[in-house]
Amino acid sequence: MNYNTEILTADSSSIRKAAELIKKGKVVGMPTETVYGLAANALDESAVSGIFAAKGRPQDNPLIVHISCIGMLDGLVTAVPETAVKCAEKFWPGPLTMILPKTDKIPMATSGGLDTVGIRMPSNKTARALIDACGLPLAAPSANLSGSPSPTSARHVYDDMNGRIPCILDDGRCAVGIESTVISFEGDSIRLLRPGFISVSDLKEVTENVIVDKGVLDIVSQDAVVASPGMKYKHYSPKADVIIIDGSLDSFRKYVSDNKVEGTWCMTFSESDLSGIDCPAVVYGSTDEEQARRIFNALRELDKHGAKKVFARCPGKTGIGLAVYNRLLRAAGFQVIRL
Repeated sequence: MNYNTEILTADSSSIRKAAELIKKGKVVGMPTETVYGLAANALDESAVSGIFAAKGRPQDNPLIVHISCIGMLDGLVTAVPETAVKCAEKFWPGPLTMILPKTDKIPMATSGGLDTVGIRMPSNKTARALIDACGLPLAAPSANLSGSPSPTSARHVYDDMNGRIPCILDDGRCAVGIESTVISFEGDSIRLLRPGFISVSDLKEVTENVIVDKGVLDIVSQDAVVASPGMKYKHYSPKADVIIIDGSLDSFRKYVSDNKVEGTWCMTFSESDLSGIDCPAVVYGSTDEEQARRIFNALRELDKHGAKKVFARCPGKTGIGLAVYNRLLRAAGFQVIRL
């Protein structure tokens, strides 16, 4: 990998150029509504290996396959449960990934050695146009170095992937900002494997039987077999040591005041959270939606500032807040101080 990586405006000409590269087995940076992805031919084991090489990603971490229309499911999966059909009708195109039994057409390299595969239909028009121009499904994990914060802009992708991929399609900031919700099916039940913008309450509009997997909030052992990306390895992490402070604003302020040292930064809901306390901070929003859009940018900003230790205000744990908390837990390596 020794490319002169280009950032291309996501117009029709650039989409055609990116599609030709993909059809030749290359990997390109692709925008989606969630985060930017590293897109390659999901059916080509050699092309998929290029994703793992560019990211430095563990080979047993499954990839999500992106399609542009429901008809592309034909030949990719062996069965679509009735509950999955209802989810597709309600949430596709959109930030929902469904784990389904795969056919042999999907290489084991794409599925992380599993007999299932995650499939989603992005709502981002550039992503779907690229899939259409390729005429094939695209494997596309987040376009960051493995373990680092996910990218929500083309510049973030460039910072991690310059020299590793030939081009990045720039379609501006991602509208959602966190990776898709990932679910699997057990009879008429839905199991939530990774929370996202599609929340538990949203899923309950399809079926009341929604199970939140233990791995959403707890550490998964390194020898565990997982069906969804983002469950097993440390993810989304800046270079700084991140610690979540779970408590009231007053207790957060006191903890920071008592424990800050040189190189300490904070992640806060607003600029006023540290009123009267001499500690620099990055703001990641006061609502669940803002926090989802801004969390990864905030984590990257901390690296730019050279932060050594970060005290982060704990987000909510329901709705979209559960997804933000899930990402922050992994960025912190599950370090939480409850006050």
